[in-house]
Amino acid sequence: MAELFNFEMTAQDGKARTGVIHTPRGDIRTPAFMPVGTAATVKAMMPESVRATGADILLGNTYHLMLRPTAERIDRLGGLHRFMNWDRPILTDSGGFQVMSLAGLRKLTEKGVTFKSHIDGSKHELTPERSMEIQRLLGSDIVMCFDECPALPADRDRIAESMRLSMRWAERSKDAFGDRPGYALFGIQQGGLERDFREESAAALIQTGFDGYAVGGLAVGEGQEAMFDCLDYAPDMLPVDKPRYLMGVGKPDDIVGAVARGIDMMDCVLPSRSGRTGQVFTRHGVVNIKNARHQDDPRPLDENCTCPACSNYSRAYLHHVFRSNEMISGMLLTWHNLHYFQDIMAGMRESIAAGCFESWQRNFHESRAQGDIEPL
Repeated sequence: MAELFNFEMTAQDGKARTGVIHTPRGDIRTPAFMPVGTAATVKAMMPESVRATGADILLGNTYHLMLRPTAERIDRLGGLHRFMNWDRPILTDSGGFQVMSLAGLRKLTEKGVTFKSHIDGSKHELTPERSMEIQRLLGSDIVMCFDECPALPADRDRIAESMRLSMRWAERSKDAFGDRPGYALFGIQQGGLERDFREESAAALIQTGFDGYAVGGLAVGEGQEAMFDCLDYAPDMLPVDKPRYLMGVGKPDDIVGAVARGIDMMDCVLPSRSGRTGQVFTRHGVVNIKNARHQDDPRPLDENCTCPACSNYSRAYLHHVFRSNEMISGMLLTWHNLHYFQDIMAGMRESIAAGCFESWQRNFHESRAQGDIEPL
């Protein structure tokens, strides 16, 4: 087991990279997809089931955990890993995005953000220093800088002001993080869709110095084309020898497009949230299990998938339990979606290592474009 945190790139094909992030709690194979365990659980999944899908690392959420059950309580109970029964690496986000999207009556100053909890209206303050303290109490292996993330579209002045505030907060985050061997702190590049601001942000982060770098402020409503345009240059501004993490992405084709542009890590609630609402991702595109066409169909969702939903149950059964609001529906469909996302990651790692990522991508897109199998 690694004593310290470090990133080893083992192969590159075009801009796509594959490698390993070594941490004291285990290795993370890259490109990596991190299932989201917002409130110390990946909804509808047991931790061992999440591991069985191929996940090496989970994401936990600073904002949600600080409000309930509180970071102090988790710390008293032995830290987040023990609390949620996950002994592998955990990355925690800084809470900045949730404050923007969920909190009521928030007030932003140079010091930080004061806001009202979306749960009970209680008042809280989140600063770079407090965000680092919460993430230390949680015991996460990868800690994210506290940043401010404006919703797009926004005007250039607003984006510049926000980015520069985030860069000052990044310095304060690093100071507050201190010297913690075996734990990593990632800086977050901001700047919206403005190339010059992305450049300025990357330069500021590199000067401060981090264990890894995230591309933040995307997947916030700008659309895939605009996101890809930004990813054509943004990751290249970040150090080659450190992991690059695209926050909050995304759909299968977003993930593949991001890896093609040099991204190593991603996270998204999509596979679990979609599983609970009957939306299933397969090699042949998206399937809505609620549709009546499945009610008499004895075939699996995907005959080549080895997850429990596909191995043991028919489309007819999955349709029935979804329509009946049975808990097993969300469990099986979430497991399938997470399994499929991890299959994509494994396929990309193998094809990059073999130098055939271009043809893998072509097959991936062609297969999805075929659409679902014909109804019976």
